[in-house]
Amino acid sequence: MQINKISLKIALITAVVLFFLYLLISYTFSFKEVPLPEKKNERYYQIKMCNKLEGKIEYRLADKTRVDCLTDEYAIEVDWAKKWAEGIGQSLYYGMVTNKKPAIGLIVEEGDERYLKRLYRVSKELDIKVIILER
Repeated sequence: MQINKISLKIALITAVVLFFLYLLISYTFSFKEVPLPEKKNERYYQIKMCNKLEGKIEYRLADKTRVDCLTDEYAIEVDWAKKWAEGIGQSLYYGMVTNKKPAIGLIVEEGDERYLKRLYRVSKELDIKVIILER
């Protein structure tokens, strides 16, 4: 009877240790970089930037909105240069809800200087970090 109790304890301890080992391995490998899509759309730039910053892509908030990239420090909205004004509102909202600093990853190409100029002017006043993503 004594041997069965010892065997049962060893089996239980082994099962618990193996379970925690499984959780540790699963957690470690769950943060792989997301592969880039072939087409260079907004998602392409979002994934490229967020992988580089080791952030969480499409972080879902309680109200079902999604932060394009959430890092330890920033809530980042990724948008095309012509949508700079929308990016300001979204980054401020995401920053407020997540308690992170607001940031905008702006996808720019030649000819987008006027949008950058506007964004820099506002971002300076509202303390929004601007990350330039060259197209």
